[in-house]
Amino acid sequence: MPFARLSAATTPTAHIGLGLAAVGRPGYINLHRDRDLPGDRSPDALRDRTHELLDAAYAQGVRYFDAARSYGRAEEFLAGWLAARPEADDVVIGSKWGYTYTADWSVDAEAHEVKDHSLAAFERQRAESAALLGDRLDLYQIHSVTPDSPALTDKELHARLAELAADGVSVGLSTSGPAQAEAIRAALAVTVDGEPLFRTVQATYNALETSAGPALAEAHAAGLTVIVKEGMANGRLAGTQAPAVVREIADEEGLGSDAVALALVLHQPWAGVVLSGAATVGQLAGNLHAAVLGLDGERRARLDALVEEPEAYWRHRASLPWS
Repeated sequence: MPFARLSAATTPTAHIGLGLAAVGRPGYINLHRDRDLPGDRSPDALRDRTHELLDAAYAQGVRYFDAARSYGRAEEFLAGWLAARPEADDVVIGSKWGYTYTADWSVDAEAHEVKDHSLAAFERQRAESAALLGDRLDLYQIHSVTPDSPALTDKELHARLAELAADGVSVGLSTSGPAQAEAIRAALAVTVDGEPLFRTVQATYNALETSAGPALAEAHAAGLTVIVKEGMANGRLAGTQAPAVVREIADEEGLGSDAVALALVLHQPWAGVVLSGAATVGQLAGNLHAAVLGLDGERRARLDALVEEPEAYWRHRASLPWS
């Protein structure tokens, strides 16, 4: 397992990863992107921004970087950075297949990505990822699995994924939607030749959406590495958008609301890697303070009051505009 490298790390920030969803393409659903990204969102400009973030993250102890086929040119940008930084041979690289980027570098596209969990989609996208990342790819995840995904029942796909694992690439999945827990438990039951197929699970968990928590604890107990995405709820838990209790705790510590939001996730005993989705070096620095922020029982109890019903949370997320 590539994440064994992180388990021995002594730097707290080694358990914070950098996700590239916000900088690999010009449009995404995070709040306030007009303030976070340059007016020029050309591929060259976003490549420069991505490399700046990767440099800053690596210098501050971050050792997991997460991309996807549907994140525009994120894999390409990451591959270019790896080629230029041969000394960064201790990082863990993950990517995802299952969505195709369709926006043609436009923020106003009618559809930004199209989902396809078929074997044919895997074969095509695996070749595309391999062409860019080669043997630097440590983890390949099925992107946004829901309980009805054919990826949970397609035995031919499972066999092909097991071949990939036998070649040294760990196989995982990410989940989304109000039934994340159901999808995670279904994935835990998937085996090939009597052996569990999935070695990692990436799920949304934050102060507003905690429904996957028990299933993630089960995954951790089963030996999977748990990666947490959207710890700041696409910006709803950061800056002035954050609920009052988050801002109050942040003020008590002299830190940003983003650090409080991510610290809550880092305090979960099953959380192996927690992703920052920073789009600026300043945001990244603020996120990394989460690694040293203490949240006692009283503070966690105050944050517990923020939890929303999963269906309401995911409806709100679906309403966020691409910008």
